[in-house]
Amino acid sequence: MNKKLVINTLGRILKIEGLLLILPLALSIYYRENIKVSLSLLKTIVILLLVGILFARVKPQKSSYNLKDGFGIVSLTWFLMSFFGALPFVFSGYVGSLVDAIFETASGFTTTGATILQDVEALPNSLLFWRSFTHFIGGMGILIFALAIAPKSENDSKGSVFIAKAESPGPVFGKLVSKMSISAKILYRIYIIMTLVLILVLILAGMKPFDAMIHAFGAAGTGGFSNKQASVAYFQNSTIEWILGVGMIVFGVNFNLYFLMVRGRIRDALKSEELKAFLAIILGAVFLICLNIHTRYDSFFDMLRDAFFSVSSIISTTGYATIDFGMWPLFSHVVLLLLMFIGSCAGSTAGGIKVSRVLVLFKSAVNEIKLYLNPRRVIAIRDGDKTLAEGLVKSVLLYLSIYVGVFSVLLLIVSLDSPDFVTAFSAVAATLNNIGPGVGAVGPSGNFAFYGNISKLALTIGMIMGRLELFPVLAIFMPNTWSKKA
Repeated sequence: MNKKLVINTLGRILKIEGLLLILPLALSIYYRENIKVSLSLLKTIVILLLVGILFARVKPQKSSYNLKDGFGIVSLTWFLMSFFGALPFVFSGYVGSLVDAIFETASGFTTTGATILQDVEALPNSLLFWRSFTHFIGGMGILIFALAIAPKSENDSKGSVFIAKAESPGPVFGKLVSKMSISAKILYRIYIIMTLVLILVLILAGMKPFDAMIHAFGAAGTGGFSNKQASVAYFQNSTIEWILGVGMIVFGVNFNLYFLMVRGRIRDALKSEELKAFLAIILGAVFLICLNIHTRYDSFFDMLRDAFFSVSSIISTTGYATIDFGMWPLFSHVVLLLLMFIGSCAGSTAGGIKVSRVLVLFKSAVNEIKLYLNPRRVIAIRDGDKTLAEGLVKSVLLYLSIYVGVFSVLLLIVSLDSPDFVTAFSAVAATLNNIGPGVGAVGPSGNFAFYGNISKLALTIGMIMGRLELFPVLAIFMPNTWSKKA
């Protein structure tokens, strides 16, 4: 690994974070908030710029990246941005513990939406904005965000492939055109336009502009932070619920398909096997939950709306709530828990294992059964018209194996603090899959405040590991990653 190049790149990223904090600082001044809040943001900006400048002064002998550099840059960026992004909450006094503030900020950047705040409405608008803006930044990936907005040299352009690959190690981020940085710009333009449209539609549906912006950031990044203690349920507006329900699904679709649509290749986009499976899972889950809860509702449309919104919120890993689904029957809990693990499409802003991986696992299992019945058959796993490489199938199986191992370790740690198994299991599922709320004590009406510092730090690492799909974070703990050999 080229350590000096990693440090230099981290410096540039931290300077970008410092500049982004100017937005909540401007809001703090606009809303004439307590001077302590404005100073907390200003101090954080100064610290980030100083550290960023200091890091950026480290000049590498070689300016070309490799995959090891990408893993180091990506993993350290997410941890450092979560740490420095937490400082305004601590400096302002609205979050008393640094560990709590890091948990909250990491939850924002990773678009998890799990919270330790017991009264979110006590926060000033500037901090509420920053809290939700982290969803927007992290939604497409922090490094992809940097690739989209920062000017790059020719070497950086080549290295951006390794950075994007490291931040999205699975079948996630597509290279749409010749240069990865241009691909990032294209995807971010689509992302921004879709977010602005959602803000406008929410305003037209009756939300105040600030509320619309906060909830659009949460839906776009599939994060789920709200500026209301009751989440979306606060508005008691069925139109808003339908808009956000559809919006969360839209942002759970592979963004490469939207690029195809923009280029006029709508039929090619609609042929996506993953998209068809994603929509089928949503329809099936809504149907099953409606069957399970229909006796609890007098109105069919209220039941359908609550079921659709909850399914949309969970499978997109957003975590918005209009109802405490913890009060539903056990069968509905199991359906939602399964959706937590599946997640949305690869190449979306959502978390989870991803529908594409689930499809590969399902097809692989079917093929193994066929081979068991007829060992002489030669069967290839296909994705539409394409034959999937054997290496991809192995990588999916490897991912699942590591996922189970990481999940088990996190479950052991949080079980020391959890009141019951359901809470412990769903807390890990909700953070590792970047969902937000779980069931039990960490359900829509609860939070993660009762956990001790060790559990909070473990879950914070879990959120980042889940967002980066495990491998980059695990890689930085391997001695070979830090060696000078390529």
